[in-house]
Amino acid sequence: MRNRSMDAELRERARQVIPNGMYGHESVRLLPAEFPQFFKSAKGARIRDVDDNEYIDYICAYGPNLFGYGHEAIERAASAQRELGDTMNGPGAPMVEFAEAMVAQITHADWAMFCKNGSDATSMALVVARAYRGKRKILVAKGTYHGAAPWCTPYPGGILPEDRAHIVYFDHNDEQSLADAVRANEGDIAGIIATPFRHEVFADQFEPGADYAATARRLCDEADALLIIDEVRAGFRLARDCSWAKFGIEPDLTCWGKCIANGHPISALLGSEKVRKAATEIFVTGSFWFSAVPMAAGVETLRQIRETGYLERTDAMGQKLRDGLYAQADAHGFSIRQTGPVVMPQVLFDEDPTFKVGYGWTSECLKRGVYIHPYHNMFMSDALTEADMDMTLAATDLAFEALKRNFDTLEVHPILATRLGH
Repeated sequence: MRNRSMDAELRERARQVIPNGMYGHESVRLLPAEFPQFFKSAKGARIRDVDDNEYIDYICAYGPNLFGYGHEAIERAASAQRELGDTMNGPGAPMVEFAEAMVAQITHADWAMFCKNGSDATSMALVVARAYRGKRKILVAKGTYHGAAPWCTPYPGGILPEDRAHIVYFDHNDEQSLADAVRANEGDIAGIIATPFRHEVFADQFEPGADYAATARRLCDEADALLIIDEVRAGFRLARDCSWAKFGIEPDLTCWGKCIANGHPISALLGSEKVRKAATEIFVTGSFWFSAVPMAAGVETLRQIRETGYLERTDAMGQKLRDGLYAQADAHGFSIRQTGPVVMPQVLFDEDPTFKVGYGWTSECLKRGVYIHPYHNMFMSDALTEADMDMTLAATDLAFEALKRNFDTLEVHPILATRLGH
């Protein structure tokens, strides 16, 4: 058994001064009991909790670390700027350099604005879209995640109907549903926002069809509305350009975050020339939005994206993991579904409506030093090595073996059981 004493102490102390002891997407309240809440350090593809237990990491801080924790070249760039200054009376030169790099990298983009979180970027996109022609309605696919702002948070606490008065919902990847929503709101559509692929928790992932993507573009053109692609989670993991470039689609706005500075806090809104005037007419800001250190890190991250084979390497590692897990599951008598891109894997078990089997398996993986998530999509890091993958697959094989041995003792997570009505 791994030591958990420091984590347990910190959880108890946290409960006294933080609601629920933790909040947001990094809270472990919905995870198996073996998952640590607090971490001490991270380097490359490894993360270490406060009790000094080490894991090969497949979460990457829920996405921000594309090149691994503490990437030397990126950290050198950040440190050099930190010596000069970070949060000052105005931005440093890296703001211009980062904007130039992002615009040069993304085909549709002619300008960039920076903020801190994905929710900042998607919310800013809505404001710009409404400023573009003075229209109000934003079309959003049902159940898709675009952040934690009042207009899009998946949880209703504290949210008023007025917060979503002009959000219109349609069925994801359904051309007719999207067309019907456009028709029902004709003359007042500011934009349609979409994710590169469907990546919600507790569900299989899937890509949209090319016809659906083309329909979204056509409907926006006909309505003089803006097509917005939320790249916050998937950006630079599927392509070196906008993820819908493979469909031949150029959006008007794209939202970026997570890995664009390899773990440093920054996000971005990129736009085409036709939207530049609207972007000059809004007021958005933040005390730390213009900090220079994350922008310097972003400049170096973009260089790594341009000049290295990270994309091909992470894809190869993801395929090796996917193939290995399918073979192991079959050998141990389990049926699993691995959906979405191999660089952002989602692993769910068939005939597991309460997720207790998946919870049991990921718990066994964690005990063996591999951090795999039971209900959220995961992320491949360029820091993963062949040796890491071999160790991972050895651990997952043992986890399947333990899962089979302990199958009759599996229980539904108590909080999840309440949510599922069990």
